Formats: sequence, structure tokens, C-alpha cells
Amino acid sequence: MIGAVGHTDLAPLTRKLVEAELAAVLGRSPGRARGVVRTGAGVPVLFGRAVRAVGGSLVVVTPTQAMVPALLPTHDQVATGELVRLAELVRLLPYDPADRDACVRADERMIADCRLLLAVWDGSPSNGRDATAHLVAYARAHGIPVEVVWPQGAERLPAQPHLTPHAGEAGHLR
Repeated sequence: MIGAVGHTDLAPLTRKLVEAELAAVLGRSPGRARGVVRTGAGVPVLFGRAVRAVGGSLVVVTPTQAMVPALLPTHDQVATGELVRLAELVRLLPYDPADRDACVRADERMIADCRLLLAVWDGSPSNGRDATAHLVAYARAHGIPVEVVWPQGAERLPAQPHLTPHAGEAGHLR
């Protein structure tokens, strides 16, 4: 299983570059690519599209609370619909999608099942909003190879203080 995490604040052109690079990396994978991603906007959707573009299968991890699918933040709802349509399997995992720490723990559980982690990451350290660096360190500490995907010309959007912190991007952290 190949997992993906990364920044949620990718510039529009960067999203196109990242999706193409993810497909190229997955296309080099031996056998049929099997990907896993935690539901959300940004990198999870780009990864899901790339997995399907190379003929792979996709597992989408989605939150539950009290054995019922959890209500997702508004900015993740449309993306989740697309991911569910792309998925061959939806895996339910108990966590609160509004709780950053719960999302990080869900990402760690997802990563633990991977043989490779693709990190859409500019190399910046984790902070109160973005845990991508933490997830890369977590994977490496557990012996899971990490391939950083940061195409030439990739950019992040400027910080937007009105956004609430949320562990995003299947790793989808800002």
C-alpha cells in the first residue's frame, strides 16, 4: 500500500504539477498501484486521481464517530464525494475530523500500513497547522520509505488566518 500526505495550501498551478508527478511516481511502481489516503481536499484528491489514472486501486479512510460516518468540515465535503467515487474501498476509522491531533493520529495509523509514503512537502517544519513534517518523520522512524514530491516551480498559498486549523490532506495538514 502506498500512502500520501501533504500540504493543503497548494497554489492552483502546483496542484496540477503535483498530480502529474504523483501519477509519474505511481506509474513507476511495480505491479498495480494500491493507494491509501485519508479523506479531504487537496493532496488526497490529487493522489486519488493519480492512482486511478495509472489503473491502480484506492482505499479512502474516512472518519466515524459512535459508529456513524462523521460530519466533515465544509471544505472537505466535495472532495470526499470525489474520493468515494474514485475508491474501491472506503475504510471507516473512529476519529474527530475537527480535532487536529485526532487527524494526526489517524494519519499515523494509515501510514503504519504503508510500504511507501509519498509526501507532498516543501521541507518546512511542522507547526500548529501543518503536520506534514511530523508525518514524514513518523514514517521514517517506523522504517517506512518516504518519497518527497515537490515539483520544480511548486508553491504554497500565503497563510490565511481566517482558516481554522485542521489536520488535512491525508495527511492533509496545512
